[in-house]
Amino acid sequence: MPLPPASFTFIVLSLRAQAEMQLGLMRFDEEQKPEPDLLMARHSIDLMAVLLEKTRGNLQLEEQRFLENSLTELRFRFVQVSEEVGKAASQKA
Repeated sequence: MPLPPASFTFIVLSLRAQAEMQLGLMRFDEEQKPEPDLLMARHSIDLMAVLLEKTRGNLQLEEQRFLENSLTELRFRFVQVSEEVGKAASQKA
C-alpha cells in the first residue's frame, strides 16, 4: 500500500487517530475493549492545540476548520471517556 502524500491534513489525521487510540475509541479486537490512557490522550490533544495556535493565519480555511473541528470533537470525547473511567473506578471501589 503506498503512503499517502505528506500534507497538513495527514498530520491532523495522524494526531487525531493517535488520540482516538489513546482514548480507547479504536478497537482492533471485538472481544477486548482497549483501556484508555488519559494522560497520553490529553498530551496528543494538547499537541493539536499547539499546532492550531502556531499555524493561526497560515492555513487555508478548510485546513483550519478541519483542525478546529477535530480538536473540538477530541476534547468532547476526552470528557466522555474521563467520565466513563471515573464511573468505572467508583463502581470497583
